[in-house]
Amino acid sequence: MVQKFTLLAGLAASLASAQQIGTVIPESHPKLPTKKCTLAGGCQTVNTFITIDAFQRPLHKIDDPSTPCVVGGPLCPDAETCAANCALEGVDYASWGVKTEGDALTLNQWMPDPANPGQYKTTTPRTYLVAEDGKNYEDIKLLAKEISFDADVSNLPCGMNGAFYLSEMLMDGGRGDLNPAGAEYGTGYCDAQCFKLDFINGEANINQTHGACCNEMDIFESNSRAKTFVPHPCNITQVYKCTGEDECGQPVGVCDKWGCGFNEYKWGQRGFYGRGSDKYKVDSTAKFTVTTQFLTDNGREDGILVEIRRLYHQHGQLIQNTAIAVGEDGFSTDSVSTEFCDRTAPFTMQRGGLKAMGEALARGMVLVFSIWADDSGGFMNWLDAEGNGPCSATEGDPKEIVKSKPDARVTFSNIRWGEIGSTYASGGKCGVKSSRVARGLSV
Repeated sequence: MVQKFTLLAGLAASLASAQQIGTVIPESHPKLPTKKCTLAGGCQTVNTFITIDAFQRPLHKIDDPSTPCVVGGPLCPDAETCAANCALEGVDYASWGVKTEGDALTLNQWMPDPANPGQYKTTTPRTYLVAEDGKNYEDIKLLAKEISFDADVSNLPCGMNGAFYLSEMLMDGGRGDLNPAGAEYGTGYCDAQCFKLDFINGEANINQTHGACCNEMDIFESNSRAKTFVPHPCNITQVYKCTGEDECGQPVGVCDKWGCGFNEYKWGQRGFYGRGSDKYKVDSTAKFTVTTQFLTDNGREDGILVEIRRLYHQHGQLIQNTAIAVGEDGFSTDSVSTEFCDRTAPFTMQRGGLKAMGEALARGMVLVFSIWADDSGGFMNWLDAEGNGPCSATEGDPKEIVKSKPDARVTFSNIRWGEIGSTYASGGKCGVKSSRVARGLSV
């Protein structure tokens, strides 16, 4: 589950997305180098960048930055007029809580408010990986591949979510006559929640008539108390404009909003992940590596996705994912498999199951990084409370978190992807032996 952006209190109504490229604030993408890996050749650096979501950028009347463009207002009554009248600007990334240093990306939920000393403003940045050309999103294809990254969630308390996930957005962000800005300016967001946004693929969605749906693979949604990984397949491809509950809703609809999630705490494994090496196998107070493998029935890219396997590395040790027991017939698993989803996630199976998710991974998806807190009253209980984690039902109230932990943040670093077994050893080159261990085979 990922966040829906609303206009943040205290921000100008001109923060929206789409349209012409503005000239008031230059856009300068922070550098975030990543790596592509093979077993034979190791990992090679890719000079990728970060861009922030278009919904977090100023949108104003062309040549008049003091006049905001509001969807449905006089300057933006329809998509064509909006594109002609409105310009989308660059941003100061630091002010939005986005920082890169080497291969590390840090996202802050709150930042000091210059207008109110001693107070904090909510930033909730959502960012995307941009290709070397600086114009399009990096096209990541992970069927029969794996992806690894280092995570530091030690500064994420209950109620927070540092998310590392994939979305089947268009690689150009929907760039076109009505959206010249495109991926360079963070347009084109979609996910399996089918949110009704002001813009879809950079074109005004007047009255929020449609939802923006697409396949979503939540690789790591987390704080220091709980975590999960969840495929959310859809029975459509790329960005789909849904209409009405029959297409946008749950349990009906084109996408599975709930997904087929693996949260070991929910299934009774309470000692695997948490704060402290004396209590947990994965200590969330220290940095660790997350590896996710997308295994097919024939081991090749032309196969069908049948299993999503998870591994961890910390303090030089490989940590196999913990097994959970599902049902009363003795079935147990340490991965998201077709059988696991068939037993626990009927709506996932109705949308095509792991097969549909694998087809999206083969077509190519966009890598998304975000941080958020749930101010809707749910307080992230679906992730870390009410049987999903050790937090209380009210501990995740953002109004309370900002008082005790205003520097809540997540860092993702050393991001690399490639052949199975190629990404998670020191230097990114594992060889056949490590690959077989990753598959749970003898060596």
